[in-house]
Amino acid sequence: MELLVVILIIGLLTGIVAPRFLGQISRSETAAARAQMDAFDKALQAYRLDTGHFPSTSSGLNALVLQPADEPRWHGPYMQNEIPPDPWGSAFQYRSPGPNGKDFELLSYGKDRAPGGTGDDADITR
Repeated sequence: MELLVVILIIGLLTGIVAPRFLGQISRSETAAARAQMDAFDKALQAYRLDTGHFPSTSSGLNALVLQPADEPRWHGPYMQNEIPPDPWGSAFQYRSPGPNGKDFELLSYGKDRAPGGTGDDADITR
């Protein structure tokens, strides 16, 4: 009987703690994606200072690590390592020029790895 009570208590604690723990993981993944985007933003600004423009959409974020063939004023690399994937394992999306008159757009599709979504599945943009 005591064993059943212990198992019941463990089950109740798991039911209470697990959702909070999983919610914290989700928030930390989103925060990590935003931090990565901040690092990309700084590298993109340095690229623009050297070349006078942001990398093209076709060159993408790889232009921060490897010199594009058509860019003689490149003085990188602007990132120390290869471009990492987002916290969910997908590639960040880069577009230049960005929408609504922005110089560029950085995008992570979030946990669902698909455009749109809400909550944990929401897109993260910069």
